[in-house]
Amino acid sequence: MSSSPPLVISDDLTIYHALELKPVLLNALAATNELELNLAQVSEMDTAGLQLLILLKKEAQKTGKCVRIVAHSQAVSSVIDFCNMAAEFGDPLVIPAHEAP
Repeated sequence: MSSSPPLVISDDLTIYHALELKPVLLNALAATNELELNLAQVSEMDTAGLQLLILLKKEAQKTGKCVRIVAHSQAVSSVIDFCNMAAEFGDPLVIPAHEAP
């Protein structure tokens, strides 16, 4: 099990999608030692989405694996910032140029 290309999430990370995304993310983590997430296409995120990302990070830590967010949308970075969770993720906030303020 080695690292694989970044997993692109294009669905919103909201309460409406969290239940269906949870097994997708956990299965992706199970298949590799280093999971990279590209969240640049996420147009909406709420605390359910944030909880899902935290769960994924904690599962990775428990199993000695690594999860990194390699691209953030403005929606993702706003929620992470608002909830003061940037240190929890430890990833540089990367926002695509077309979304930069």
